Amino acid sequence: SAQLREAAVNPHLPAACPRLYWHIEAGGWVLLGYEALSGRHADYTSGSPALPLVAAALAELQETAAPDGIDIKAAEQRWAAYAPPGTSDLFAGDTLLHTDFAPDNILVDQRAHIIDWAWPTRGAAWIDPAVLILHLMDAGHTVEEADAFARTFPSWQRADPAAKAAFAVANAALWKTIAQQDASAWKQRMARHAAAVSAFLDGS
Repeated sequence: SAQLREAAVNPHLPAACPRLYWHIEAGGWVLLGYEALSGRHADYTSGSPALPLVAAALAELQETAAPDGIDIKAAEQRWAAYAPPGTSDLFAGDTLLHTDFAPDNILVDQRAHIIDWAWPTRGAAWIDPAVLILHLMDAGHTVEEADAFARTFPSWQRADPAAKAAFAVANAALWKTIAQQDASAWKQRMARHAAAVSAFLDGS
């Protein structure tokens, strides 16, 4: 289950993530007991004091290797059905990825904490900055501004442009499918952002 996956991956997470103190399995339920945090959800708007803290937390995670012996998805498998034919191997790597940098998955106090590890993934380090771009755009950043923020991470700055473009195509196809299945306003927005990123990276 997602909860057991979260419990298994927690000891391997960097300090930017809350510690899991215990977990209980009983009666078909899984209960996880985490370190208590008193932070607020991250504000991704331009000029927010949370942004450098989010960048520092993600920089920590970028240096974290995906653990062996835990059943987590590989990026080249997760996005294979949406990627242009023959490109999903470009997403492979050994970095531990969070893959969902929605602002409510980041708690901010004196630092930023990355929470909700439902989708830990093994893959290329630049995928997490790529995912973050969409959420920055949803907070009002232009695609150029969001890409500039992502470029502060060496993984995104150095990534093969063809790999970035292929992932953007895959992510746009994924969000288009999600938006077609669910009319929620935020999912419609994410589909538009993903399409804009794909167009941007295709032309850069």
